[in-house]
Amino acid sequence: MKQLVFNYQVYISNTDVDFLNNILIELLNKCEYTILNKIEHYFEPHGYTCLWLLAESHLAVHTFPEENTSYIELSGCNLEKNNIFISTFKNDLKKLNILIRK
Repeated sequence: MKQLVFNYQVYISNTDVDFLNNILIELLNKCEYTILNKIEHYFEPHGYTCLWLLAESHLAVHTFPEENTSYIELSGCNLEKNNIFISTFKNDLKKLNILIRK
């Protein structure tokens, strides 16, 4: 049976909202995802959640500043785009010395 949906989940050691938005929107565009909408929420006293609704599914980010950690999840139905996103994302993080947490 052909896999129709792919899910990538990762925790990283960065909670900078501007950085996260910039790198993720750049990756979505580079991978040619179709962005339908974006919704975001800033929590008090800190924390951030953002969701990009994609024609291919969605990308979500949740920050946990008290732990210097962000959770990023990509769900999509285009395996080729997903694989490009993941490999590019990992390479970008490595270049910036941002750790992927287990």
